[in-house]
Amino acid sequence: MQTIESIVATLSAWVWGPPMLTLLLGTGLYLTVLLKGMQFRALPLAFKLIFHKDHHHEGDISHFAALMTALAATVGIGNIVGVATAITLGGPGAVFWMWMTGLVGMATKYAEAVLAVKYREKGPHGMRGGPMYYLANGAGLPWLGTLFAIFTACAAFGIGNMTQANATAKIFESTFHIAPITTGWVLMILTGLVILGGIRSIGRFTSLLVPFMIVGYVACALVVLAMNVEKIPHAFSLIFYHAFNPIAATGGFVGATIAAAMRYGIARGVFSNESGLGSAPIAAAAARTNDPVKQALVSMTQTFIDTLVVCTMTALIILTANSWTQGVNASELTSASIAETLGKTGRIIVAIATALFAYSTLIGWNYYGEKAIEYLFGPRAIAAYRVLFTAAVIVGATTSLEFVWNFSDLANGLMAIPNLIGLLLLAKVVKSETERYFSEIKK
Repeated sequence: MQTIESIVATLSAWVWGPPMLTLLLGTGLYLTVLLKGMQFRALPLAFKLIFHKDHHHEGDISHFAALMTALAATVGIGNIVGVATAITLGGPGAVFWMWMTGLVGMATKYAEAVLAVKYREKGPHGMRGGPMYYLANGAGLPWLGTLFAIFTACAAFGIGNMTQANATAKIFESTFHIAPITTGWVLMILTGLVILGGIRSIGRFTSLLVPFMIVGYVACALVVLAMNVEKIPHAFSLIFYHAFNPIAATGGFVGATIAAAMRYGIARGVFSNESGLGSAPIAAAAARTNDPVKQALVSMTQTFIDTLVVCTMTALIILTANSWTQGVNASELTSASIAETLGKTGRIIVAIATALFAYSTLIGWNYYGEKAIEYLFGPRAIAAYRVLFTAAVIVGATTSLEFVWNFSDLANGLMAIPNLIGLLLLAKVVKSETERYFSEIKK
């Protein structure tokens, strides 16, 4: 097992090297310029469209349910443990690079959703779409679509399954002294109960759970930050300064280079908001809509909410506390930071938030994985995939954290490569659709 862990760690570091970081940010910047900063000027309209209903158009779920399904998959451990890991390994400057993935990632997420709806197909079990379809039908590269589907099916077991179960099991063990295997069993059963109903069941469930858990976590974070308001300016200064300057070792913190801040900030930012991975457009393709741009505008708010709101809250909580300089393990850092202000109540709140975030991500990513499996092997393979996905929850709950995160980073990187190629090849299609939509609404 040690040899496998070493190989996975090496491959993960290689995949997330300078070329990948350049490709991710470069694609987002290119789309931002091509679309004339559309993610900024159209953000108010995007939030308005979340609650717009296209009752009589093709699709399986509403704009809101599609967004909630995508948010269910993205607002997860990345927002709690992922942010803590980025700061632990990359220092405060990593938060700045997380923000950058969010700002340019909104354009990337928008482009993904435009293409997902434009090139989606109607299948025996509802709409199906995503990078595998726009790579095959739009870019004319079916082999690349197949590669994306393979990587997605694998990534679902990492970012969408084992990391979520692992972090939940660890924090429940440290907070409530519950054995990881017990947490794994409970999560497994609860996951199976929802995913058996398909996308409509998932959409209904996430529409109820996701708004509640995000509002609850943000409200708790605001209370903690209000009680430490005098420390917030210093936290921001740490973020901006160390984005471009290394941070020396202090207390239990081992220090970090600028390269580490960039690598872990971008990698954890992408892990959290998934912009460029190509996962979220799989949910966007299920939306009930007559126009690709409508759902794309809604989809880009996902990145804004996930990274620029929820992740920022977590980062400020950590940087206004002292635990990050005392060598606290990343899996417990957010909990320990909140506990500095709220005591044991804070640890309980983080444990519950972790469980809800992880559970919602398990639900959302199962849908992504089964759509990839359907693309590769047809609808009959979905049932077997659901069984394997559900069983993997226990494996994640009892596996080492380092291996799980390295596996997730590797799978995410492999997913991103074919998707980003497709986005660059079809960027002019995105621009054309965007110009058409905005010219029509001005008439």
